[in-house]
Order: sequence, then C-alpha cells, then structure tokens
Amino acid sequence: MTPHPPLIQPDVLVIGGGPAGLTAAAELAGRGAGHVLVVDREHAAGGIPRHSDHTGYGLRDLHRVMSGPAYARRLVDGATRAGAEIHTRTTVTGWSDQRTLDVTSPDGRYRIRPRATVLATGARERPRSARRIPGDRPQGVYTTGQLQNLVHLHHQSVGERAVVVGGELVSWSAVVTLREAGCTPALMVSAYPKAESYGAFNAAGRSVLRVPVATRTRVTRIIGKGRCRAVEIEHLDTGRRRTVECDTVVFTGDWIPDHELVRAAGIALDDGTLGPLTDTALRTSRPGVFAAGNLLHPVDTADIAALDGRHVARQVVERLRGDRTPDEGVRLVADAPFRWVAPQILRAGDSAPARGRLLLWSDEFVRFPKVTVRQDGRVVARRTLAWPAAPGRVFRVPSALLDGVSYEGGPVHIGL
Repeated sequence: MTPHPPLIQPDVLVIGGGPAGLTAAAELAGRGAGHVLVVDREHAAGGIPRHSDHTGYGLRDLHRVMSGPAYARRLVDGATRAGAEIHTRTTVTGWSDQRTLDVTSPDGRYRIRPRATVLATGARERPRSARRIPGDRPQGVYTTGQLQNLVHLHHQSVGERAVVVGGELVSWSAVVTLREAGCTPALMVSAYPKAESYGAFNAAGRSVLRVPVATRTRVTRIIGKGRCRAVEIEHLDTGRRRTVECDTVVFTGDWIPDHELVRAAGIALDDGTLGPLTDTALRTSRPGVFAAGNLLHPVDTADIAALDGRHVARQVVERLRGDRTPDEGVRLVADAPFRWVAPQILRAGDSAPARGRLLLWSDEFVRFPKVTVRQDGRVVARRTLAWPAAPGRVFRVPSALLDGVSYEGGPVHIGL
C-alpha cells in the first residue's frame, strides 16, 4: 500500500511569491494570523520584479522608487521578518480535496491543508504560439519575461536588432532590457492608434531611447530558419505589408492570468479577466479561498498587486476569526468599451475594494471618460474623470460611484 504524503497544516497558505503574495504574507504574519506559509515554484521569491532590472518599483506601496531586484528583496525580507515561512522551488500540482493541495519540491511530495488559502499566482504574457502568428520557428523569439530572465539572471546575450510587439508599459521595459544587452530596438509595433503606454513613457521612448513606433500595425509573419532574420508587418487600415529586418522579436503584454489552480478547483472564472470571480473582499467562489494581484486584473503594476495583497490579508484575518457567510451579492458587469471589471461582486457589509478603486480595462482610447453606472434601467451615478481610459493599462474608477446601488437589484453595468 502506498503511504499517504506528509501533511502540513498552516493557518494560511499563500501560493505565489510575487508582490501580492509576499505583501499578503507580511501583513498576515504581522496581524497574528498564525503560521503563514508561502510557496513559489521559482528558485527565489520576488516574482517578475526579481529579473526586471530597472527603476520604477515601490512607489504606491513602499512610498519610494527602487529597481525591480531591490524591490523583490525588500518584499522577501519584509515577509520573513514578519514571521512568514517561504518555500521556493515548490510547485502546487493540484487539489486533493476542497481544502488540501498537493505539492512537490526537492524534498519530495507532500500535502498542505490550511485554514485559508490566498491564490497569488500572477499573470503571464501570451507567447507567439498563443497569438497564432504564422511563419518559421527560429531562435530569437521571446516574451518580455523570457528576455529579462535570460539577460538579467543568466547574463546571456541576445541578438543585435529587435522588433518589440506591443506598446504597453512592459514593452518599454523590454526596450530597456534590449539596450542593456547590446541589442538595438529597431521598431515597436502596436495595433492601436497610439502606443498603449502612458504618454510620458511614449515620448521618452521616442526621444531618449529613439525607438520608432508603428501604430495600427500587426506582425503577420516571422521569417528565418535557424535564427530570426525578419518579420512581416501589416498596416491594419491600408493592408500594406512590408518586411523589417531583425534577429530578435519580443512579444510583450497581452496578458493572461496563471489560473490553472483556479480551473482545477472548479472555482468560478470571470469571462473578461479569465481570473477567478471575486468580491470586494477578494473571496472566490470556494469558501476559505481568496485571490489577489494580477491573477485578478491582468495586468496592473507591481505596487498595485502588492496593495491587493495588503487588502486581502485583512479579509483573511476576518475569515480566521469566524467571518460571516457572505450573501449572494450583486454582479458588476463591464460594458463596451470596457473588456472587464475587477472585482465583479458587490456585497452589503463588505469593505470597499483595495484603494477604493474599481479596475477596468478599455479597448478604446477616451481622453475624458464619462463613467456611467446603471442598474435595472436607471442611472445610479455618472462622473467625468480627469484621467483617460486607454488600451494596455488599467483604468481606475472610484468605488464610491457604487454607493447608490441596490443590493436587492439586478446586475450593475459600468460603461461610458
């Protein structure tokens, strides 16, 4: 008879050692939540910032600006000092029952049965295969994460001339990494009328980094046998195609949450984010299982993910103290041009979402968006916001616009 794997029973299990998971662990341990265990499949905790070797991290959560690796070390140190236990090179492979998870690590297989679980597995960029871009399969084709891992952690060289696909914040991060590796970013390609990143980043990218941006353009083919030698691009409005010589292609953005554990558990997914459906307390549809960070809103900045972790920790502590059973709540629905809203459920008696903000993703650029909240055919609230809604970055809406919502009413629609 095969013996059962050893069982660990912490008070809280945090799956994912990035900004959301580490901040949640530090807050939980600091609030006396008992034994807090963090597991991460990488050989070191810290998440994406660990190999994103440029400045810009920590502004909203730590109120300072630092490099990605320094930020990652700070979060790891904070969680450890608070009393959380961190296991790296540890992969959660599935659920053995509603509360228990199967784990494998260099120490072997074991099971973890916590009183509460926080899913903080983050998000990843869609690779070329998921974007269905035809052509050859040469070397030199990466996502930003693969590029930064190769350059900053393994100190490997890449090519000499690159095309960057996407115009998000992470796209400029890829440009910086390419330049540090001695590779010239020859062109950035965006399908939108303007690059998706903030205007200041786009202006600096063009003037300081000197990267031209081809808007309303897509990559239609990758050319090269052993090594990439060019890409074919097409202008979406005219259909005109041309070939751009390059030996490196970096696919950036176009994020999808790492939701495998959510799907394996049968936890309800949101059709827009493809992450777990959550309320403002960041509960999922499975009792005792919470979620935080870019698993929920793919993708926001690292400091916002960290603040999600701080927010979810308070809700987990309430659960450990015997939190009430939540009612059904009211569903929040994103109307065009919004693709998704997070969180998606509003319940009476729950706290406001993290930072008092709803997060939405727009497929169109609107410079002065007039946000309208409707329920059962009536306008609950309408407000013109001073910041634009734009593709490629999260649009933040004050949750106070929901104050007039009826908890006995139908779905709440948020649009422009």
